[in-house]
Amino acid sequence: MRKIVLSLLLVFTACLASHAQGVKFETGAWSEMLAKAKAENKLVFVDVYTKWCGPCKHMADNVFPQAKVGEYYNAHFLNLQLDAEKSEDGKMVAKTFGVSAYPTFLFVNGDGELVYR
Repeated sequence: MRKIVLSLLLVFTACLASHAQGVKFETGAWSEMLAKAKAENKLVFVDVYTKWCGPCKHMADNVFPQAKVGEYYNAHFLNLQLDAEKSEDGKMVAKTFGVSAYPTFLFVNGDGELVYR
């Protein structure tokens, strides 16, 4: 019994450690993210994606989970993922910034102005 509990604890700890790495994407409304970015004097990194997009899946599975990528992006930006077809904020952001290909990566300031695409 003791070995089973210890094994489960190790698996749980490993799962938590693996989720702690990589880019931490915030949850919340677009307006809340802009206000937070303005207050923290950071840019918002926006990953505009769709569920059917192969390169989007590649980024989500292979790039965003990397520890080095997470260290940099988590320290310098507020990170947000928006589905351009499902979420209202995603549809609005895609239309506002003329997103026509996926994934599209946007860097937006707290005033909602595009800094870099």
